[in-house]
Amino acid sequence: MKKYYLLFPLIVFLFSCNKNQKLETISLFNGENLDGWIIYGTEKWYVENNELVCESGPDEQYGYLGTDEYYDDFILELNFKQENNGNSGVFFRSTVDGTKVKGWQVEVAPPGLHSGGIYESYGRGWLIKPDKSNDSVVKMGEWNKMKIKVLGDEVTTWINDLEMIKIKDSIIGEGVGGVALQIHDGGGIKVKWKNLKIQKL
Repeated sequence: MKKYYLLFPLIVFLFSCNKNQKLETISLFNGENLDGWIIYGTEKWYVENNELVCESGPDEQYGYLGTDEYYDDFILELNFKQENNGNSGVFFRSTVDGTKVKGWQVEVAPPGLHSGGIYESYGRGWLIKPDKSNDSVVKMGEWNKMKIKVLGDEVTTWINDLEMIKIKDSIIGEGVGGVALQIHDGGGIKVKWKNLKIQKL
């Protein structure tokens, strides 16, 4: 019994160290090139003025820019600016084959079109949309801040510090994959991104 009693202060110390350990923040975009990302489809993805830009190409089809690493539980923060039609999105725990994506999208769209909601591509469709009172939170032509927290089967999103949705879903909880930015089909779309940072949980 005595030897276990002597070990107690060490256990408390180790627990305290682990509790106070700061989570590492990883930058997903270096502001110079697309290192660490994979382009899917024929739409345009490029870097301009240290910003990541997605723009419709001549084919006017869906396009994706996905991380070459998978992320399970995390907090992702980024800024986006919509120019022209800003229909885009941020996928998580997702995989892409050609231009067919399997996973979940946090919507990025013009005001009134459910930005911050969760859509399951090639599956159940809309899982949750933000309340209509939040329709005006996205500012077209201005920088907006988005935060996405994915932990187990729970997802929470914020835009400009306003909580948009929170959902628990067992199928999301089983998902595996990376982060991917989307450009919608239809043409005429241009969205800029910067400050893409992720914390693994």
